[in-house]
Amino acid sequence: QVQLVESGGGLVQPGGSLRLSCKASGTNYLVYEMSWHRQAPGKQRELIASISRSGSTNYTESLKGRFAISRDLAADTVYLQMNSLKPEDTAVYYCHADLIAGGRPGGAWGQGTQVTVSS
Repeated sequence: QVQLVESGGGLVQPGGSLRLSCKASGTNYLVYEMSWHRQAPGKQRELIASISRSGSTNYTESLKGRFAISRDLAADTVYLQMNSLKPEDTAVYYCHADLIAGGRPGGAWGQGTQVTVSS
């Protein structure tokens, strides 16, 4: 079984920055694409960005420029650098991994980390 654990959320003022981390752990697995998503109250979960093992990235166009995804393959960790944060960025942020575990393809979600942007 593979677990994803996010960290780095919290309360930040508008215009501030946060860096989220998400680490995968488990046995007998290989992580392929990793991604960040968010879900604001009353809204659907939305994709922010994804990154492949080779480092290729894709972003939701409206967030490109303020958010940056990166990855440490050796540490099985994905990061999300968030700059110029706005109140509308307030949401629970989740990471997701496409992976093979025990020889079977699948996916895993983290438990989520709250990001609140408020003065």
